Formats: sequence, structure tokens, C-alpha cells
Amino acid sequence: MSLDPTDRRLLNVLQRRGRISNADLAEEVNLSASACHRRVQRLESDGYIKGYVALLDPRKMGVPATIFVEITLTTQADDVLDAFEKAVSRVPDVLECHLTAGTADYILKVVAEDTEDFARIHRQYLTRLPGVAKMQSSFALRTVFKTTALPI
Repeated sequence: MSLDPTDRRLLNVLQRRGRISNADLAEEVNLSASACHRRVQRLESDGYIKGYVALLDPRKMGVPATIFVEITLTTQADDVLDAFEKAVSRVPDVLECHLTAGTADYILKVVAEDTEDFARIHRQYLTRLPGVAKMQSSFALRTVFKTTALPI
């Protein structure tokens, strides 16, 4: 299925205001409420909308520090990649893990209370990940820009 301009408007509004009522959404994109509801259901069933979430404030949740960890593995053999990915997905403090091209094999986005908490995460989890040859961590000093909205 390809997206028409109305689908794109729906997605644009929903990814920024996921709790908007169907009636308000319909009005904003100039559809009837029933047509809007059908389109949103189709976008969900076709996989364009993967889910709905509440975005939490990291400071209020006690994890204001963001750390980006570059990881280089000993090899890129499939069994090593699979073992690493399975293990890293179970680390509760890792928000994102990306297989990359470049100097590192993976980049992780980790949250922590502070440097001491990150030292605990590093010691308890990251150093025990399978196949790791090298790790480099960078602390974010300030978040300049952050969004979950994809360009439409």
C-alpha cells in the first residue's frame, strides 16, 4: 500500500500527538470521524503504526544521564553477532542498539543515574556481553534536539 496525502497528514499528527481523539484527528485532517477511524485502523494493520507509547521524562525517572557506547566485536561471524544481539537486548538500561558500518560494530544508547551508575552498568552488563573486543563510551553533556517523529 502506498500512502496518499491524507494518510501522511494522519501519521504526521499521530506521531506528535498520539493521544488525540479520533474526532479531533478527523477534524484536523478534514475527514469524517468514521473515515478517519477506518484509515487509522488500516495504517495500524498495514504496519505503518507500530504502537502507541507514553514518553517519560528521564530526569523524573531518575536516569538523566545518556551515554553512547561504541562496541567493536572480535569478529562479525553470524553466531557472534547473534549472541551479542540476544544478550544486549536483555540489558535493562540499554534503550537502543544499532549495528553500524564504520569504526564500531554497534552503537548503544544507555541511560543511567550518573557516572557511578554507569560504572555499575558497565561492570555488571556491558563487560559481560559476548564477543566484545573494544568499547568506547561518550557521555552526552546536553541534549540539543530530540524527536521521535519521522519525516513525512
